[in-house]
Amino acid sequence: MKSENQVNGTAQNGVTIRNHRPGDMGFITFRHGAIYANEFDYGSSFEALVGRITSEFITTFDPTAERCWIAERDGQFLGCIILMKDRDTPGRAKLRCFLVEKSARGLGLGTRLMKLCIDFAREVGYERVGLRTDSSMVGARRMYAKMGFKILGTEEHRTWGEHIQSTGEDWEMEL
Repeated sequence: MKSENQVNGTAQNGVTIRNHRPGDMGFITFRHGAIYANEFDYGSSFEALVGRITSEFITTFDPTAERCWIAERDGQFLGCIILMKDRDTPGRAKLRCFLVEKSARGLGLGTRLMKLCIDFAREVGYERVGLRTDSSMVGARRMYAKMGFKILGTEEHRTWGEHIQSTGEDWEMEL
């Protein structure tokens, strides 16, 4: 069961993907907050949500069933993805905090991170992987569909700011 998701230092096009280490969850929260504020005008409630997710990940981390991958080039953060147990639904995992820096988009890095995540989910025996996104995340939604995720339901909300009307989407993939 030795795959790229277990080997630090595996490089492709100068990009290394490694597992998380101390300090990464704070940085993931920071980058999500900054990027989503800049690109989508999301308020601090989004950054707070990411902070809760990353805090839960490091507090309850189970290395046999959960993983965070960090993509870097020359030590510079390029992206990340987290797979967490769905503690409410046996056999199901959640894909969380998927992010690719603007400078690294279009290079296949998102697909690479997504494949690592899904392959690991299969290896450890999950039956399904779910995620939540917003309809405005066009590029991510396209990738989710390409990877085999299906929309389960939608919900209108203003969670990210009173001035932002959003449509939240729940997606799931059978493994």
